[in-house]
Amino acid sequence: MKKFLRAVFLVDLIEGLWVTFRNQKPSLIYTEQYPAERPKVAERYRGAPRLNINPDNGETLCIACNLCALACPERLIVVTSERNEETRRKELTTFTYDTSRCMFCGLCEDACPVDALELTQDFELATYTREGQIWDRQMLEEGPRPTQYTH
Repeated sequence: MKKFLRAVFLVDLIEGLWVTFRNQKPSLIYTEQYPAERPKVAERYRGAPRLNINPDNGETLCIACNLCALACPERLIVVTSERNEETRRKELTTFTYDTSRCMFCGLCEDACPVDALELTQDFELATYTREGQIWDRQMLEEGPRPTQYTH
């Protein structure tokens, strides 16, 4: 009978609401004013990937060794290259990175012998299409450009 009365009078619901309203004191509420104020990101956070560029000549540091693609457990990195007959070195032709499947483990970053690929602290990766999640070489060199909002 007691269980029936608790169900009819919604005692459990009222007790739950009481706990919620009891903790709604303005002094206990904390709201981040995102995007006007950027949140503090942890130092070791791994976010958006970036291909680093040599500041001296403006070319990418990537030597097209394909180690990042081999180290990736999700197989989302595709590196293609061509051998330059004059210099006898491989030159990077395309580099694609599928951020929609990336779990940001950092294995690709660790495998790179010349530190060409790194995971930055940029966390705003949202797009409206799946195709927007597949980054090409140009996008990786430029990096994401989050919208800066003003008041």
